[in-house]
Amino acid sequence: MSIRFGDTQFSNGPQAFGMAVVLSEGPLGVTWQHASATCEFLGDVFATRHAKGGQDYSEARHSIIYLVNELLENAIKFRSPGDIEIRCSLEGGNFELLVRNLASRDVASRFQSLLSEVTSRDPGELLIERIEANAADETSSASGLGILTLMNDYGARLGWNFEDAAQESAILLSTHASLTLN
Repeated sequence: MSIRFGDTQFSNGPQAFGMAVVLSEGPLGVTWQHASATCEFLGDVFATRHAKGGQDYSEARHSIIYLVNELLENAIKFRSPGDIEIRCSLEGGNFELLVRNLASRDVASRFQSLLSEVTSRDPGELLIERIEANAADETSSASGLGILTLMNDYGARLGWNFEDAAQESAILLSTHASLTLN
């Protein structure tokens, strides 16, 4: 089984500057601190590379960190036990990110329901609705705010692919993101 939402196609070629990082489950597990350290590291590396072309380091670093942090925190929060794979590339001003992790079938199903709405509606309108719902009801989960912010405020092109995993109880979730850096 393979289910796709959004834009899962990457355009950076094999000549693009790239890096892969794997956060391994290990005896200590994967925690929020891993997300923070990883996004800061990747933001510094790719913004420095981007700035070599005469571009703005600070803005690129901020955008990369926000993107990586949001998607990596989601992977950590909603994953099943296992490694988290992160692949990044930069070509010209196009930063691309792939985050892969295992998710339970139940979590994957709930996420697919959210993505059906997020990918079929205007992200700006939906973001405002979710913010208003959250403000009006303290118990509102306001699910998807980070994804909607990436799409609306950063112009991120996002996509998701759900595939059967080797473990029968899990789904392999691949989150794709492309961001044009200024």
